[in-house]
Amino acid sequence: MTVIARQRQSNRCASWVEQDGVLALFQTLGTPPNSAIREYLNDNKVPQLFVATGANKWNDPKHYPWTIGWQPSYQVEARIYAHYILKNIPDAKIAVLYQNDDFGKDYLIGLRAGLGDKADKLIVATETYETTDATTDSQIVSLHGSGANVLLNIAIPKFAVQAFRKVYDLGWKPTHILSNVSSSVGVVMRPVGAEKSTGIISATYLKDPTDPQWQDTPE
Repeated sequence: MTVIARQRQSNRCASWVEQDGVLALFQTLGTPPNSAIREYLNDNKVPQLFVATGANKWNDPKHYPWTIGWQPSYQVEARIYAHYILKNIPDAKIAVLYQNDDFGKDYLIGLRAGLGDKADKLIVATETYETTDATTDSQIVSLHGSGANVLLNIAIPKFAVQAFRKVYDLGWKPTHILSNVSSSVGVVMRPVGAEKSTGIISATYLKDPTDPQWQDTPE
């Protein structure tokens, strides 16, 4: 999100709060939009409750006491993937596709921290995408060309689906690790097809209501 876009988002938020008399915002979605309005909300003491992103920036009560995060940390999740790779893939060559904002960068920070002094050796390629991009095809082609045997896919659903399809079309068969942001069965896995999504490794902190394994649970 550009500086101009952030300012516009902040101005819209101010309009809602001041014209409609908003008491609080609850679980607003997305790291860039919430970043754009956080300063205004805190300056005006409007609670920004349970922000629906896992960026580490929401855990800053000293500077932003009116903002409270909710999702598990992206950096912690990435550390879990790093530990999995170190334990299970001794010859790992890691390629990373990530969104070029705080969302994607938090995962990369966590991955590097989890890999420790092996990070520079194991991470052989990284590619970013913007949410305004049409596809991630060129990025996946580039990552494939790196010789990586592990792909960490840090993408929102639209671009995660595109990545699945391109990986499949290339005949590339890395250990494919996916951010929990795009792990929905109904939104991502089912639309892309079983042949393209089988074997994906991810983490989750909720019972996915679109996952058939939970259809008979009381919740």
